[in-house]
Amino acid sequence: MLNAETYITSNEGIGGTIRNKYEDFYVEEIPLHKPTGDGSNLWIFIDKIGRTTLDVLLDISRELHISRKRMGFAGMKDKKAHTRQWICISNINSFDEEKEVVELNDKIYNTKFLDVKRNQKKLRLGQLIGNKFKILIRNLDDIEKSCTIAKDVLSKLELSGVPNYYGWQRFGKPRTNTHLVGRALVLNDLKEAVRLYIGDPQEDENKSVFEARNEYEANNLEKSLDLFPSKMRYERTMLKELIKEKRKKDKNSLELDDTSYKKVIFSLPKPLQRMFVHAYQSALFNKVVSERIKLGINRYVDGDIVVDNDEHLIRDKQSKELDNLIKNFKANPTAPLYGSKVPIGKKKVGEIEKKILEGENLNKEDFLTKKTPKLGSFGIRRSVRFNVWDSSVVSTDDGIVVEFSINKGSYATAVLREIMKKNVV
Repeated sequence: MLNAETYITSNEGIGGTIRNKYEDFYVEEIPLHKPTGDGSNLWIFIDKIGRTTLDVLLDISRELHISRKRMGFAGMKDKKAHTRQWICISNINSFDEEKEVVELNDKIYNTKFLDVKRNQKKLRLGQLIGNKFKILIRNLDDIEKSCTIAKDVLSKLELSGVPNYYGWQRFGKPRTNTHLVGRALVLNDLKEAVRLYIGDPQEDENKSVFEARNEYEANNLEKSLDLFPSKMRYERTMLKELIKEKRKKDKNSLELDDTSYKKVIFSLPKPLQRMFVHAYQSALFNKVVSERIKLGINRYVDGDIVVDNDEHLIRDKQSKELDNLIKNFKANPTAPLYGSKVPIGKKKVGEIEKKILEGENLNKEDFLTKKTPKLGSFGIRRSVRFNVWDSSVVSTDDGIVVEFSINKGSYATAVLREIMKKNVV
C-alpha cells in the first residue's frame, strides 16, 4: 500500500496471493438504509464482476439516455472483484420508466440487477455502515499453518483496530499516478496534471496504450486518440476535448493555456475530477499513519486530535478519559487529510504532521487549488484505525478463506496486509 510502512501485528506473514480470479474477492455493501418500495427514486441492487461502480453507472445512463447526475451510490467498489451494492436513479415517476430500467437487466456488461425497489429518498455517497468481505488467499506454503496465523492476527486486530491506510484502489494499480495528478493540481500546474493522466507512459502497460501515451508526449494528439482502446474512456474523453481546444487556438495562432487545460480536466465525470486531489491527500495521510501508529494504535498520545464514532471532534475530555474511550472503541486518534483549514495536532503528533507537509514543500493553503477551486479541499481529520468484526478463517484445498466486516471508507487490503505481511493489491 502506497506509503504504508508500519505493521501493528508481529506474526509471521503467510504470504500468498489474492484476486487470482475476480470471484476470489467478494465484497457486499452493508447499507445504512434499505429502500421502502415507495417513492420516485429507483434503487437497484447490482451484482457486478470486474467493473468499477462508475463504469456501470455510465453504461446505464447511456442506455437510458439520462444524465449521469441523476444517478447515485453509497460507495465505490473494487473493479477486480465480485461485488454487490445499491445504486439509485432519481425521478423515475412512471411505470414505463421503471420497466425500461428493469429490462436493462443482463444487458449491462458483467452486471446483474438482483433487486429493484422504489424509495422516497435518493442514495447518496457515504450512506452505508461498511462492507463485508469473503476473500480466498491462494498459493500458500502451508495452508493449515496459514489458517492458524490468520485467525490469531484477526483476533488481535479485533482488539486493537486496523491501521486505516488507503489501499491501492485509491491510487491506481499497476499505473499508480492518480495522486501525482492531484499533486500537480495542488501546485496549480494544469498542463502537467493533464500530461500525467494522458501521457507519462510506463513500461508495464499494454503496448497500444504505451504507444498512445508516447504519441501524446510527442504532441500527436489525433494519433494518440486513435491508439487508445475504447475502454480507456477517460483518456479518450480528455483527448477529444484537448483536440477541440487546440483547433480553436490554432485558428487564432494561440497556444493552449490554463483555460484549455481546465476544460480538459472538467470534461471528466465529477467523481473522477475530485479523486485526484483526494488521492494526493490519501498518499500523505498514509505517511502520517505510518509514523503515528508507531506510538500505539489504541492509545491516546499527548497532542492527538480525537474523534468519536460519528467523526465529531472531542474537545472536552482529559487525557485519561480519551485513552479510555480509545481503548473501548468509543473514540479514535486521527491524522490529517491535509487541506486549507484542517487542524494540525500538537506536540509530538503535530511534529509528525508538520514534517510530512514540509517535506512536500507545501502549506495548507495550497490545497485551495486556486486555478481549479472546485477541486480544492478544506481537509478533514480521519481516524488512524478502523474496526474489524465478524471475522472467521477456514481452510480449503485452494488456500484459506478469510471473512470479515469493516467500517465504510476503509480497505480490506489493510487487514490482509497484516495477515500476509506483503504488498497487497
